[in-house]
Parts: sequence; C-alpha cells; structure tokens
Amino acid sequence: MDIITTHDLTKYYGKSLGITNMNLSVEKGEFFGFIGPNGAGKSTTIRTLLGFISPTSGSAEVFGKDIIKENKSILQDTGYLPSEAFFYNGMKVKDVIKFSANLRKMNCSKEADILCDRLQLDTSKRVNQLSFGNKKKLAIVCALQSNPSLLILDEPTGGLDPLMQHEFFNILRERNKKGTTILFSSHILSEVQNNCTRAAVIREGEIIACDNIEALSKSNAKKISITGNVDLSGLEGIKDLKVTGGSDVISESCSSAIPCTTTFLYNGDINLLLNRLSDGDITDLNISEPDLEEIFMHYYEKDGDI
Repeated sequence: MDIITTHDLTKYYGKSLGITNMNLSVEKGEFFGFIGPNGAGKSTTIRTLLGFISPTSGSAEVFGKDIIKENKSILQDTGYLPSEAFFYNGMKVKDVIKFSANLRKMNCSKEADILCDRLQLDTSKRVNQLSFGNKKKLAIVCALQSNPSLLILDEPTGGLDPLMQHEFFNILRERNKKGTTILFSSHILSEVQNNCTRAAVIREGEIIACDNIEALSKSNAKKISITGNVDLSGLEGIKDLKVTGGSDVISESCSSAIPCTTTFLYNGDINLLLNRLSDGDITDLNISEPDLEEIFMHYYEKDGDI
C-alpha cells in the first residue's frame, strides 16, 4: 500500500519552477530518502503534500486521501519536522509541547517526557533561551510525541550535535521498525545511505532517479586508488581524478620521484587500465565501489553517467 502518491505534481511560483511533473510513491512502512541540494525542490514537494501551498497542476494523495480536499485528516496522523522551526518566544518549552499536543486533541505527556529525556531537552526554559540545536530538539518532540503513522522530516539534523544526531536516528529506526512510514529529506548523502531503504534523487524540480539504496549506489564505475608513479594521460573513462603527494599537482599523470597517491572514478575498459598500471611503478592499488555521495554528484552532471 502506498502512503504517499503523486501524479504529475507541479508547482510554479509565478514564472519560477518549484517542481514539475513529479510522480513519486512511498510505501507503507518505508524509510524513504528524498535527496537533493538546497533549491532542488524538496521543501516545495513537502509543503505541497502537507497542503501548506497549492499545486499548480497535478494531484497527490497521502493515506489515499486527496491533499487538498482532505488536508485536515491527513495532518491529524502526520508528524512534520521543518528545516527551521519557529515558536512563540515567551512560552516555556513544556508549554509549547503541551500546546502542540492540544492541537491534536491528544494527551502525549508520557511520550513527550521520554523524548525530552532521550534528547536532553530542558523543558523549564523559555523558547528565547534556546540555542538553534535545542529548538530543533523541541521541534522533534512536537513532531514525534503523538506517534503519527507518517513522519515527514525536512533537513531534520541541522543544529544537532553528533551525539544527538545518533540518538535521533535511533529513535527514527525504532519508530520505523514499529511500522511508521518516514519521508526523510536531506542533502547529506551519508544520512540517507545509512538509514533509508529507498530514495529518490531530485534535480531542478524533477525526479531523476528513484530506487533502493543498494541499486542507487551501484554503477559501472569503480573507485581506484593508486600509490606510485603512473601515466594515465589519454585513458578514457576517468572522472574526479585527484593526485596528492609527489609534486602536489593535480594532473593526469604522476611521474615525480616521490610516489603519489592518485584517486579517481573509472568506468572505462578495465583491461586498458591494468595494462597502463603495469607500465608504471605501483606500490599499492585499491579498487572498490564508490559511495552514494560520489555517485550522486554525477546525477547532477546533465550529460554525466557513471
């Protein structure tokens, strides 16, 4: 069963494009990643799904309900964490949390206490006394305290220190194991790769790739690391070549008297590469799969495939 489905969803801001002809589905119980840099259309998609802005054309359903006609019903069982959260400065943290629960007409005090304890959030302080990171913790508690069936998280880790990020993802994985569907929007590739089961890549308002994480991470390219001196000039299929050590000059060759370390992505003929390496003076060689972040950058090269 699909929890989120879009059909040619499009949003323009005047003449400026937000998203165009988006067809996306998120299944029940998925931990789904939504990948793209700032300005790619992630927040526009999320705000449209939540009914905060109206689509220019196309349609979408959440829980099988129309995002425009049945918006209130959708929001009742959805927890939303924006990239930047704003609260009434004069209110105490505990009052903001209670106010958020009251909006849903629910008593969430027990779950809120657990979340505040795990995130080390002081509920006695006023909002204007909170750092950016603690405001993010407050937003997390407000989004999660009602145990919603769907969590929509937009760049959620900004402001959290590494220990709190670790605990936050522990909480999300626990919720996901219990059946919560999570749409996780981020430009930090490692967060998506380490936590999501499937992901969509968005560029300039369009979905350009959508698959499970393992498939997105696979390509014909290999990550090559060479220590030694070798001439790679003229060899086709090399991308992102970097040379360190030796002459400290990044080029297509390493012929210094001091051994260099050369790294690059390679999708050419492996036999040609091995022949070239055999002509060099190699002291170490490592061939591995590139990580998602390295592959992701090539989705953003209009004509770049690896």
